[in-house]
Amino acid sequence: MLKDTILDSFKRLIEPSIDREIRSDLTEKAEDKAIKVFGQNSKQLLLGAPIKGKTVMGFDPAYRTGCKIAVIDETGKVLDYTTVYPTEPQNDIEGAKKELLKLIEKDKVDMIAIGNGTASRESEMFVADMLKEASRPVHYVIVSEAGASVYSASKLATEEYPDINVSIRGAISIARRLQDPLAELVKIDPKAIGVGQYQHDVNQKKLQESLTGVVEDSVNKVGVDVNTATPSLLSYVSGINNTIAKNIVKYRDENGKLKNRKQLLKVPKLGKVAFEQCAGFLRILDGDNPLEITAVHPESYEKAEKLLANLGFDKKDLKDKEKLEELRNKLKTIDIPQMAKELEIGEMTLTDIISELSKPGRDPREDMPKPILRSDVLKLEDLKEGMVLTGTVRNVIDFGAFVDIGVKHDGLVHISEMSDKFIKNPSDIVSVGDIVKVKVIKIDKERQKVALSMKV
Repeated sequence: MLKDTILDSFKRLIEPSIDREIRSDLTEKAEDKAIKVFGQNSKQLLLGAPIKGKTVMGFDPAYRTGCKIAVIDETGKVLDYTTVYPTEPQNDIEGAKKELLKLIEKDKVDMIAIGNGTASRESEMFVADMLKEASRPVHYVIVSEAGASVYSASKLATEEYPDINVSIRGAISIARRLQDPLAELVKIDPKAIGVGQYQHDVNQKKLQESLTGVVEDSVNKVGVDVNTATPSLLSYVSGINNTIAKNIVKYRDENGKLKNRKQLLKVPKLGKVAFEQCAGFLRILDGDNPLEITAVHPESYEKAEKLLANLGFDKKDLKDKEKLEELRNKLKTIDIPQMAKELEIGEMTLTDIISELSKPGRDPREDMPKPILRSDVLKLEDLKEGMVLTGTVRNVIDFGAFVDIGVKHDGLVHISEMSDKFIKNPSDIVSVGDIVKVKVIKIDKERQKVALSMKV
């Protein structure tokens, strides 16, 4: 009877309980890993290199409903929008070509950003063909359109573009992603960005917390131009919540551009504590004080000016290219412990100030790989085994990375094909947005799949 009791209790109660415990433990570990991968990929995507000073045409491809087109100027302002039908079933290639060439000429378009969703490759072929007839040099770039439709229908998009059709807003978002990925992607629910694995299956609260942290970190690392930033971008700056962000934009609209950081104290609900937290992350590019194009905090202005005076410079020299080169060379020769004592500040603070004075107004994202500019198209039929191509990493997962090489579907570089050495994790080798050289090792035309290798 005792043996039967023990056997029954093990089979019916103990074993299932241990089973559940182990499964729950493994699920939690897998979730944490998935959230970490998603966070790393999102950060790389958010910190993608911006393309500044260009007029961009956003091209949101589709079949039946037509391709939505929006042209924005270098500041992100919408100049024109339309819908063309170069794809199935209408196939109005000539009409679409005529319409787009007219817009390229009228708005002096420099680049075309094509969304990578449905009908993307057919649209790419059409664009590549059309650009041969353009009167000015125009390149195109394939841009991830993940989350564009979510943004188009959001409350935020309705506030930004109340008079513009929902479908056109997606094309505006695609164009703006090329100009400034960070400013545009912060408007989208991070889950919809689509650069992870199993993001809809994991603990959503944990995922949201992790991603909010990633976005805040990215925004604060880059800094925000207080005179052009949207409320959604400002709300991720340390010390600024949604209400304060809206108040800053309202104050800016009523009083014109801010000329110095001190003016922020006049913004309703932005008190001294919030000012101390946010001031160093907000930039004023053409204001009264050249130090405000750097991340030097107002509390350290006096020390920064003393440091410049010690080296024989003035803060105005930060905007003079020739003087700046001289200043950079002198900053490299500073004896940090000695200078920190002289200025009565900590060595770490001094190191930060030196680093900021060396690159005033410079965007850290400029060091990131630039998007690949294309002017011609590649078909799956053009691929041959052994071909070496340049591609953009679109997603990094546990077993490898997906690389856009210009054909309809992204190719997969399996973890075993990433290096001759043993790799524990693909993200040790590549990140989203990286430009990599890959070799075609297998083509499955039936399933439209391409296997790639980075052992070029």
